[in-house]
Amino acid sequence: MTENSEMTVAVPTDESMGSSGPATAQTIPHSQADVAQTVEQPALKRVVSVSIGSSTRDHSVRTELLGIPFEISRRGTDGDLKKAKALIQELDGQVDAIGLGGLDIYVYSQTKRYAFRDGLKLLKLAQKTPIVDGSGLKNTLERETIRTLARENLIPLKDHKVLMVCAMDRFGMAEALEEAGAKVTYGDAIFALGVDEPMLSLEELAVKADKLLPDICKMPISMVYPTGSKQTAIEPTPMTDKYYQAADIIAGDFLFIRKHLPDRLEGKTIITNTVTSRNLDELRDRGVSCLATTTPEFNGRSFGTNVMEAVMLAILGKNWEEVKPEDYLDLIKRLNFRPRIVKF
Repeated sequence: MTENSEMTVAVPTDESMGSSGPATAQTIPHSQADVAQTVEQPALKRVVSVSIGSSTRDHSVRTELLGIPFEISRRGTDGDLKKAKALIQELDGQVDAIGLGGLDIYVYSQTKRYAFRDGLKLLKLAQKTPIVDGSGLKNTLERETIRTLARENLIPLKDHKVLMVCAMDRFGMAEALEEAGAKVTYGDAIFALGVDEPMLSLEELAVKADKLLPDICKMPISMVYPTGSKQTAIEPTPMTDKYYQAADIIAGDFLFIRKHLPDRLEGKTIITNTVTSRNLDELRDRGVSCLATTTPEFNGRSFGTNVMEAVMLAILGKNWEEVKPEDYLDLIKRLNFRPRIVKF
C-alpha cells in the first residue's frame, strides 16, 4: 500500500444515527500510522563462513545490524579442500555472502598483493554469491582497532615490545602498531615457516615478503597455516617460547598465536581476531592479563574478519571488487564496531 491508498469503513450518516439501520459505507484515506504498520521488515540475510579449519570451532548466531536481521554461521571442513569446494558450490546463490576462513586469498607486502593458489581456486567457485577472505577488513578495521587502542589508552603501545606472529596477512595492523610507537618483532618466518629469523622493521619485512611470497603462495595452505586437526593442537617449542616471553604484547592471527602457546604467559596482552570461550579459558589458565579482539562479540564469540567482511558486503549489496576502503570505514562507524577488551 502507498501513503495515499484508501480503505472502506462503515461510517454513520445523519440518517442512520439513532436508527437501527446499517451505517453507510464511505471511503477514507489511510493514515500514515496505518501504513507504517503494513511496512515489511527487512528480509533475513544469511552469511556463512566456509573454513578449512576445524569443525570444533563452528558457531551460529542470529543478530540485528542497522535494523537488518542476520543469521551468521561458520562451517569448518577439517582441512578437507574438496569438502570446502562442495560447500561453496552448495551455498552459491543461496546465501547473501560467503566468508572464506582458514586460509587467505590475498597477502600483502608494503607495495604488492600476492594471491594463494588454493585461495584463488575457492574464490572462483562462487558464481552468484560474493565471497571474501577478510583481507579488506584487515587493512581497515584492524588498522582502526590499533589506533583506537592507542588513542584511548586502552592498551599502552608506545615503546612496548610487540611480537606480531605474522604480518604478511595483516599488514594494516603491522603498520598501525609501528605508527603507535610499538617496538615490533615480526615472526612470519618463525611461525609460518619454522625458521628462526625474526624481522625488526616493516622495511625488512617488505624485502622478505617480495622475495618469499611468490613461491609461498604456490604451496598448499596447510604447509604454512594450521588447518583441520592442527587447529586443536598446541605444541610449545624452545625456538618460539623465547619470543613469547620477550614480548609485552602478542599480536596477530589467533591460530598462529595458539599453535606454539607456552604453558605460562604471565601478565601478557593478546591482540587478535577470533576466539572461542575455550580459547579464553586457555589464555586465562596461562596467566594472560588482557585480551583485545578486533571483531565484535556475538553470544560470547568473536568471529573472524572473513565473516565480518562478508556481513559488510551483505549490507552494502556490492561485489567485493566494487567496495572501497572508505565504504568499510563508514560502515565500521555506523555499526559502532569497537575492540572487545577482556581483563583476566
